[in-house]
Amino acid sequence: MYLCYIDESGTPDIPGNTSHFVLAGIALPIWNWQAADGDIAHCMQRYGLAGEELHTAWLLRPYVEQTHIVGFESLNRDRRRSEVTRKRNEHMLRLQQSGRRNAYRQVRKNYKKTEAYIHLSHAERVTLVQNVADAIGNWGFARLFAECIDKLHFDPSRNQRSIAEQAFEQIISRFERYLSNISNDGPKQFGIVVHDNNQTVAHRHTELMRAFHDQGTLWTTVSHIIETPMFVDSRLTRMVQAADLCSYALRRFVENGETDLFNRVFPRADRAGSQTVGVRHFTDPTCSCHICRSHN
Repeated sequence: MYLCYIDESGTPDIPGNTSHFVLAGIALPIWNWQAADGDIAHCMQRYGLAGEELHTAWLLRPYVEQTHIVGFESLNRDRRRSEVTRKRNEHMLRLQQSGRRNAYRQVRKNYKKTEAYIHLSHAERVTLVQNVADAIGNWGFARLFAECIDKLHFDPSRNQRSIAEQAFEQIISRFERYLSNISNDGPKQFGIVVHDNNQTVAHRHTELMRAFHDQGTLWTTVSHIIETPMFVDSRLTRMVQAADLCSYALRRFVENGETDLFNRVFPRADRAGSQTVGVRHFTDPTCSCHICRSHN
């Protein structure tokens, strides 16, 4: 039995606020789940984040208030947290007093998302994410599946599915093909898809999965993936957080050419010989990025 944990990065809306939408799935056999979960937990504990969510995008943001604290990096973690909290409270109070309600609500949201991480410097947060990415990259038992869609080259009038639906169909097709291939060498293997609990897509992806069971995808019949996706709270599931990191790394690579995290996780992409079959960049046919060259 294999579990494929799925998360996304970017928005599927056109134009939206990102040029790409990435849906990524990290699949692993159930007998390796505990070790993989322990790898991430160990990284988090080292940075005082036991029990907290690994949310890559929020971890890697610069926290401007830290730069306004003299000698921030020389302070211990408790003092750092105290000083950052004080700066943030001062900022929110000024916004309240100025009557800028929209700005206040957005800042409060941002602070809440990053509250768990404020005792870490930006360099420490980067290192933490790199450590987790290295752990994922070393999971020889895991396989990465992803669809990276360049929205500038996606024509809704020529596609039967939306961007999000195409990405999901591709992940399901590749996961199914992988399970079929490894079943040829031994007992039949089954898989379950575990998705971040996004209410905007849960109903549609459940419907799609039922259709895939009945009719197959555009690329394959579905006989190894059982049930409809299980939707879980990413805050409570380390492996969905790992998928979040992978989708973020892939999007930053295809959008900005950032290679650090990409190079750490891309080795887990499913391959057939020298060809990468698990990850695709849906874009201009002339693209020569590493994904397109290895996907051929």
